[in-house]
Amino acid sequence: MKTIYSFETAKAYEKYRDITESFNRRLLDYQKLLEKDFALTELPKAIVWTSAELATTVFSEVPIPAFTNKDIIYMSPDLAEWRQLFLKQLDGKDLPHIERFYADYSENQLFTIAAHELTHHSDLFVDEFEGERDDSIWFEEGMCQYLPRKFVLNPAEFDEITAIESELVKVFTEDYGGRSLDDFGSASYLGSLSSIMFDYWRSFLAVKELIEGRFNNDIQAVFEQYRQWHEGGWKIPLTAFFGIGE
Repeated sequence: MKTIYSFETAKAYEKYRDITESFNRRLLDYQKLLEKDFALTELPKAIVWTSAELATTVFSEVPIPAFTNKDIIYMSPDLAEWRQLFLKQLDGKDLPHIERFYADYSENQLFTIAAHELTHHSDLFVDEFEGERDDSIWFEEGMCQYLPRKFVLNPAEFDEITAIESELVKVFTEDYGGRSLDDFGSASYLGSLSSIMFDYWRSFLAVKELIEGRFNNDIQAVFEQYRQWHEGGWKIPLTAFFGIGE
């Protein structure tokens, strides 16, 4: 996997050199985990480190500066920009403790976003990059949230982000809770930032409940059921197959 730096000035490259070099080293370790346990057999061609502005206005129009486009990962390493983004997703709601969490959002938490993008390349996901995913991407997105958090964060960090996102789902359910989790798909990215993130929060929590609640922490068993659903021809929605309530 090539590493490409796409910044508009040499000064910007120098500003982010330490964090990107650190993340590149850590991604190698996380890559080994995916190769060993989660069927990562082919790496993306490159990871492009870039600014939040370029990520969301030039390389993509999605308002989140981390994404995978076929076989290339794009991500901003700017921790300050990510903190502002996560505060913006709150839509001005009065949530002081959550605001404090995102104002102090850690480099370790940010690394899980880079690891999330690499996780998408696992062969365990049956429809990986085979065209527009119109709906029901919650399982892949939720698993790509869960695995990096489970294997990168310490237990306290994992519990904290789980509690934060659980509360955010409750807070925003009145705004966005009327739609099915199976509606999470390519069209979701046309919505507001909080609307997009609501689906990510729900997806992570649904996958966490499957793994830790239904399958006694057996991640491979969850993937096996997912594979059976796929091989069965997607006859019912994936939420119904897993018995997930809306």
